[in-house]
Amino acid sequence: MANLSTHIADHVATITLTRADMRNAFNDEVIADITQAFKQLGQAPEVRAIVLAAEGKAFCAGADLNWMRKMADYTHAENSADAAKLADMLHTIYTCPKPTVARIQGDVYAGGMGLVAACDMAVAVEGSHFCLSEVKLGLIPATIAPYVIRALGARASHRYFLTAERFDAQEALRLGFIHALVAQDTSADPSSTLQALDLKVAEITKALVQAGPQAVKAAKQLVLDVAQVAITPALIAQTVEGIAQIRASEEGKEGVQSFLQKRTPNWLA
Repeated sequence: MANLSTHIADHVATITLTRADMRNAFNDEVIADITQAFKQLGQAPEVRAIVLAAEGKAFCAGADLNWMRKMADYTHAENSADAAKLADMLHTIYTCPKPTVARIQGDVYAGGMGLVAACDMAVAVEGSHFCLSEVKLGLIPATIAPYVIRALGARASHRYFLTAERFDAQEALRLGFIHALVAQDTSADPSSTLQALDLKVAEITKALVQAGPQAVKAAKQLVLDVAQVAITPALIAQTVEGIAQIRASEEGKEGVQSFLQKRTPNWLA
């Protein structure tokens, strides 16, 4: 794919956006490529975790300017069809059966915020900045909203959706939009910061691939099913059934037995 590259090593797949000259902004082709990559890798048996990375100074600047110029002449029907493709990409990432980690090496703007929010986890370098800039253009972050609001929180979304203020990585960490922050080394080779970022991402993916792959898949689905849902008898019954099924599964039995017998489980053998 011309807009991204993929690499698999030690059960971790890395999808890297390669449009550094365009600040990794997306258009219809990029959206299609990202969607296809996540769908394929999400079903690949050798893959247990997926990292979304980017080259260059920006992680993702949102929509490509040339694409925006093209969209300016779209009819309502054409805009709806176009937005549906973006929505499908975000939903594909969000519901991917494999755990996903955003590796943020630079600024994240507009639709790029949706990419980060759709991933399960996010790690960023200290110098990166974040912005929901849509209202400055007379637009709203509608398609990315379901994911950004879940990741950022409703209260912070009220502020940043409406003001389009840029906020730094420290604030993103405080708000829970990112999970870990890597210090920026300004006194040495800039590559040392990226190396530190890779080490932090590797720390997370190592934890992911060492866990039971079916358990990780089920645990992710559990969060999707339970988050922001009322605690009703039906939900309680669903969680009871969930633990009963995983305990009775081959992986569940192997995990418990290996723990009791103080040995390595077979998925790490």
